[in-house]
Amino acid sequence: MTSDILTIVYTAVAILGVVILITRFRLNPAVALVVGALFLGLVIGLGPEKTISTITEGFGSIMAEVGLLIAFGVLLGSMLSEMQAIQRLVSHLLRLFGPKGLPYALGLTIGTVLQSIFLDVLLVISAPLARKMAPLIGRFGTARIATAMAISLECGIVLMVPGVAALALAGVLGVPLGMMLLFGFIVVVPTIVISIFIMSWLFRLGFWKPEKDETPVGEDDATDAIDATDASPSSSPALSPTRALSTEDRRSSVGGVPRGVAVAQRTQARTEPRLVILFAPLLLCLALIATGAILQIAEIEIPVLQLVTNPVFALLLAVLGTSLVGRLTIGQPRVEKAVVAGFRESGQILILTGVGGSLAATVAATGLGDILGQAFGAGGFAPLLVVWGIAAILHVAVGSVTISAITAAGILAPIAPIIGLDPILIALAAGAGSLFAVHVTSNTFWLLQSLLGQTTRGTLKTCTVGVSVASVVALGMTLILSIFL
Repeated sequence: MTSDILTIVYTAVAILGVVILITRFRLNPAVALVVGALFLGLVIGLGPEKTISTITEGFGSIMAEVGLLIAFGVLLGSMLSEMQAIQRLVSHLLRLFGPKGLPYALGLTIGTVLQSIFLDVLLVISAPLARKMAPLIGRFGTARIATAMAISLECGIVLMVPGVAALALAGVLGVPLGMMLLFGFIVVVPTIVISIFIMSWLFRLGFWKPEKDETPVGEDDATDAIDATDASPSSSPALSPTRALSTEDRRSSVGGVPRGVAVAQRTQARTEPRLVILFAPLLLCLALIATGAILQIAEIEIPVLQLVTNPVFALLLAVLGTSLVGRLTIGQPRVEKAVVAGFRESGQILILTGVGGSLAATVAATGLGDILGQAFGAGGFAPLLVVWGIAAILHVAVGSVTISAITAAGILAPIAPIIGLDPILIALAAGAGSLFAVHVTSNTFWLLQSLLGQTTRGTLKTCTVGVSVASVVALGMTLILSIFL
């Protein structure tokens, strides 16, 4: 019993130490995670050689699982960004679903389809368009659009393949990518819809104060926003994010879409490839991975289908297909530029994911799973609540969704085989917990504030409160799912 208590204490000290190194001493998260794993292995009695081998094997193991997937995913997103596919997609969503349905349509699209694109890049690309379209929704347009983007960006990265944290969670817990895609989709769709609805209801009750929560947009900002979607600055009236459309604005719109946007879209339709062509390789990839998961659940084994539905093969096809589309639309030099940028972005993500696996492997080697496994009953809600709580606490302290999700999952991964809990549930619970309280330590927080015309007070509402609501809703969806798994 004494040794069990010491194991728990040493693990807690190691995790707390990692948090302090990152937050207090500003040590790089990857280095801090390795230091934490090294400390834990030595104090728990693994010895120097066994500790080092566990750290390196943990790194290599998760890289074997998701290394290529992360690299291919980031390359795919980088090429889509260079082709300006996102700008066109947001304008198309506005035309298709109208102003009132835009927050839900935009949120679901970002949260399910666009997760191959690096989060900050996706936000920088889509924010000017979202800010331009916010006035079309009404008095709370800025609040609803900002909330939809914050919720969908963060939920997608941890719950939906090929989101970086979702890939990492699947690797740490040994969850097949197809299963992560299917069950992540089952959780993320209602989470996004319900969370946006709850926040919209709160805004209507007075939670949002435009005069305090929004920053006045300057003339230059307004012009930039218009240029992001219109064919020319003079093709539609300047719209301020802090007011609804005037009568004159409404007259100059077609079906709720500013006339300038409509003209620009008609021009694009004549001079650029159809939007579905740009996204066809990515959509095919997701369809293949989902098909593989369905075949696995049905226990159908067909060699050819097993090859083409393998996540690595499917993502490779998507990268090759997107590269070909890019060469035909924007030219080879720009495609090569996007590939170089993608490799640069993927390096940091790969290292962080790998060292997260190192810490998880060290925690598993301590026998913590056996200790915690004795404390929980099979199939109960308690383990999932603990996973969610640990991830939430880590995120509040560290400010990194990916680090908190991976660490929480790694700590309790050894429990899964002991109590019969499906690893996919641990992955989803850890992802949900890591969403709690996205705040000022997050780069996403400040990007949302500056790009969408919010004050810090406003961003605390749309980002911190909004994503925290999504965290709780995602936990609820996971607990419901656990009844059937």
